[in-house]
Amino acid sequence: MKSLSLALGVGALGVGGGAYYAYRQAFYARSSKKNIKGYFEKNISFQKAKDEVEQMIAEIDASPYESVFVKSYDGTRLFAKYYHKEDGAPVQILIHGYKGKANRDMCGAYRLARQLGHSVLLIDQRGCGSSQGDTVSFGVLERHDLLAWINYLTQRFGNVPIFLLGISMGGATALMTTDMNLPENVKGVIADCPYTSPEDIVKKVCSDRGMPKQIFPLVTLGARLYGKFDITSQSAISSVAKSKVPILIIHGRKDGFVPCEMAQRIYDAANCEKTLVLFDEADHCASYVSDPQKYKTSVCDFVNLCLEKTA
Repeated sequence: MKSLSLALGVGALGVGGGAYYAYRQAFYARSSKKNIKGYFEKNISFQKAKDEVEQMIAEIDASPYESVFVKSYDGTRLFAKYYHKEDGAPVQILIHGYKGKANRDMCGAYRLARQLGHSVLLIDQRGCGSSQGDTVSFGVLERHDLLAWINYLTQRFGNVPIFLLGISMGGATALMTTDMNLPENVKGVIADCPYTSPEDIVKKVCSDRGMPKQIFPLVTLGARLYGKFDITSQSAISSVAKSKVPILIIHGRKDGFVPCEMAQRIYDAANCEKTLVLFDEADHCASYVSDPQKYKTSVCDFVNLCLEKTA
């Protein structure tokens, strides 16, 4: 009996240790060492547009802004930069990707929003930048944070039109809000290279890294034990199937991280007004830099159509 108890104890420690390691690798935010140089090195599309991207980042960094804060449903203090265009102008909430940097990930979207005459709320997702938190949950918790920002803008500016524009995890997060109780002034969601669900993308990444399928239960256990969330509980597909908010999905056909077929699956599942725009030469997060004019036209047409329907 003692040897059995010892074996069970050692086994439990092994499972617990494996779950903690999985959590630290996948979900612990503050371990991120991403930087702009590494981002370019892994992305051919960004390599070609490096100077342009750095210029767009400089434009954001040089623009005056107001620091704003909200508390999410669980008390996490979230930070964003608000860039005012003019009273009554639509506001775009720009949502960066996994362990990302808002000024880097959203530099193209920021430039386009300003060209459209929109105000911008450039948010730091939980665990990133100046927002509190240690866990990145692939949108499971972040969808509630996004709702807090939507409510903040509505309370501050009234019925001003709001658009959500997110990239990668930010795009999936935006889509996962569409089945929530959104105010009517949320006019549309623009999701750039989103994944179908947190579960799908984590499994894909594990497979890409040569990990056996048996590792996923440890990942889910790590998320539950140390991140306090269930990675299997939400999906963009299930959300858009219940959505009443129009969606625009943008994806690069050469995306090597989030497969383009995920965009098609989300589009097929959506039970709302929907548009899918694919960029033939774009890698992950690089549709804007691969063809800025096509990107601008796609977003402008979508935004204008959403505003016309509610005018």
